[in-house]
Amino acid sequence: MAIKKLSDIPYSEITKKAEYLDRRAFLAAAGIAGAGLVASNFLPEMLSPKSAFANTKLNFTKSDLSTHGEDLTPEKDVTTYNNFYEFGTDKDDPYKNATKFRTSPWTVSIEGLCDKPQKLGVDGIVKLDSNGLEERVYRMRCVEGWSMVIPWIGIPLSAVIKAAQPQSKAKYVAFQTIYDPKQMEGQQRQILDWPYVEGLRMDEAMNPLSILAVGMYGESLPNQDGAPIRLVVPWKYGFKGIKSIVKIKFVEKEPPTTWNRMAPEEYGFYSNVNPNVDHPRWSQATERRIGEFRRRKTLMFNGYGDFVASMYSGMDLKKYY
Repeated sequence: MAIKKLSDIPYSEITKKAEYLDRRAFLAAAGIAGAGLVASNFLPEMLSPKSAFANTKLNFTKSDLSTHGEDLTPEKDVTTYNNFYEFGTDKDDPYKNATKFRTSPWTVSIEGLCDKPQKLGVDGIVKLDSNGLEERVYRMRCVEGWSMVIPWIGIPLSAVIKAAQPQSKAKYVAFQTIYDPKQMEGQQRQILDWPYVEGLRMDEAMNPLSILAVGMYGESLPNQDGAPIRLVVPWKYGFKGIKSIVKIKFVEKEPPTTWNRMAPEEYGFYSNVNPNVDHPRWSQATERRIGEFRRRKTLMFNGYGDFVASMYSGMDLKKYY
């Protein structure tokens, strides 16, 4: 994976939406987790519940962890083609059904094996970033059969972890989505075991590529994309990117995760992008990006091996899939 230095990334390459939405080249863009941005020292008023699109502009700058050589997926595709079963199982259901989802006020409970448990609004979480005077831009990509490249705006998950001061017994970080069947019609049916839960090993959570996203394409997150705050882990499959987070908990033992609990023979805890381990029902050796008709070779760790492979040294990645 090629990484640009901060000084090498043209500002227009990442932030001017009008430019990249108008370029024909972006029709070939890709996957689930694409570009990440790190949010500002202050977060404006959250997304209006009347709209399924983010209208609040966010301030941010470029990150020295940005990838390059990848065109961004058109914003229209990212906001109308989603996996968010809380709002329905069809790809366009979240766009249609999340319009009135209320994302403000919003509280995230940070709890478990830590010395400083906290209950914070999303703006408070953003302020926890110790480097908050400079927002950073990550360009990342992820895969889930189909894939996108998205300019996420967020903060390092590590900033939240450090502020909570986890205890030495805390080996994992668990996450939980809001449970509100009145607002999320998908939760009125037993499609999954609600609420949606996910987890990371502590070193994975502390990796600088793991971010809590609060926006994309220069604006706050749309409801259908996980507003007001979601996880982005670009070297893992997209279902690890839990949306609409209300709880972050430090635990000693490996926490349950929704898809592993529903189908353990198909979805492991780690869920790293690994083209050498097939899903029981399909090959994972190739992936298709939205806007492309051809399939392309899937990269180990989604191309982020230089930054994450050392965490899995000595592990049997077919056993710990």
